[in-house]
Amino acid sequence: MKEQFTQTILDSYTFKGKSVIMGASVIEGEVQHENFVRIPLETLNRHGLVSGATGTGKTKSIQLLTEKLSNEGVPVLLMDLKGDLSGLAAASPGHERHQLIGTQHVPSAFPLELLTISDLEGVRLRATVSEFGPVLLGKILDLNETQSGVLAVVFKYCDDNGLPLLDLEDLKTMLKYIASDEGKDEIESDYGYISIQSIGAISRKILELETQNAQKFFGEISFDVNDLTRVNKDGKGVVSVLKLTDMQSRPKLFSTFMLCLLAEVFEKFPEEGDLDQPKLVIVIEESHLLFSEGSKALLDQIETVIKLIRSKGVGIIFSTQNPKDIPSDVLSQLGMKIQHALRAFTAKDRKAIKLVSENFPESDFYEVNELITELGIGEALITALDEKGRPTELVHTMLEAPASRMDVLEQSEINELVANSKLIKKYNKEVDRQSAHEIMTDRLEEFAKREEELEQEEIKIKNTKKKSSSNSVSKALKHPLVKDIGRTVGRELTRGLLGVLGIKK
Repeated sequence: MKEQFTQTILDSYTFKGKSVIMGASVIEGEVQHENFVRIPLETLNRHGLVSGATGTGKTKSIQLLTEKLSNEGVPVLLMDLKGDLSGLAAASPGHERHQLIGTQHVPSAFPLELLTISDLEGVRLRATVSEFGPVLLGKILDLNETQSGVLAVVFKYCDDNGLPLLDLEDLKTMLKYIASDEGKDEIESDYGYISIQSIGAISRKILELETQNAQKFFGEISFDVNDLTRVNKDGKGVVSVLKLTDMQSRPKLFSTFMLCLLAEVFEKFPEEGDLDQPKLVIVIEESHLLFSEGSKALLDQIETVIKLIRSKGVGIIFSTQNPKDIPSDVLSQLGMKIQHALRAFTAKDRKAIKLVSENFPESDFYEVNELITELGIGEALITALDEKGRPTELVHTMLEAPASRMDVLEQSEINELVANSKLIKKYNKEVDRQSAHEIMTDRLEEFAKREEELEQEEIKIKNTKKKSSSNSVSKALKHPLVKDIGRTVGRELTRGLLGVLGIKK
């Protein structure tokens, strides 16, 4: 059986084009020295999944794959939600596992760029509200059809009147203007009726996004996604690590950012067809955050982009504890799977493991649903797509150890990275040019001032009329004829009253 297994793995994992070694095959608990498990670069744009329970080695598999890609000149963008991938910038002290596998361990550091969408150290990633557009922003805010129409009117009005929508303050100010008397009249005359209730609903949705600190992300200077595809002078792909340790409690902002990023990459990158290797690989850690809090419209948009983006030469690799965290429509698009151990503590766990094992190609050599629970740290089940798009044989793999440090950088090392970054000098400038907020705030203040002046004028006119009327009455009462009439009326009233009381003169 071992001879048959060895030949099967050799046939299944030998490719004509470029490939990277992930480790050596294992059968009946024995590592098959130099019977390597490879992943072809040509099919990595078909996306992939790294999954497994906490502490089983998912992050180190991502680190290992990132190193292999960088060495081949493929840039990688890592979504680092746990904060433990910065060690790629420093060399490893060494590891004995390679002796079992039959490969040489060469400690290496890799070109690293730290990115952030908050106040953490690194290159600030921003995008303007205008770049999102009304359709994408409407999906992020989970607006209904009527509210989306109102948002489209706001964008159209700003385009027609040269009002830049850069950040959330610009958008909120425009909504405030449209709700004002002056703005309402202007908008309705040119674009149709706008419901105050819809404006209020959109404002509340924006406030919800702001509670997750989204204002840090919207604005200038906009990040150019082409800066993610850099290669250093040694031909290594630059590894961009986006620090997201503060995003676990803000999944709405995380999914907003990811959709923006994927949409921007899809729009800006040219059609590439089938390349020998990916132009860029994006790795999304803790992928369940991307799908757990988003609206259905947002998830549909993400799924659509994921399905289409491979034609741009971009591969996406998801990392999560359980494959069921990924929507089935996305899961069905994935070509590569690296499955670490899952734990079966309950009947529900065992049922989930059975479902996971059924998603792998059938194996003549393993009882997959049992093996998944027995894998050790640094071991995984691997299957990929060969150069003809066919799934490779499912294989129990002893993975290589990363060549870079399997720990985080010291603060002094992070400071040095930041100090030497060219992109920080490019993007971390504070820019606050005149936009819709400033222009419309001035207009609203001018409108309020004019309203106040009109009110004061009306009060002045009323007081003048009142004073004039009072003077006329006073003059009339002083006229002799009026006085005589007054005396006559008073006398007759007195007589009538005394007669009613029975008193006669």
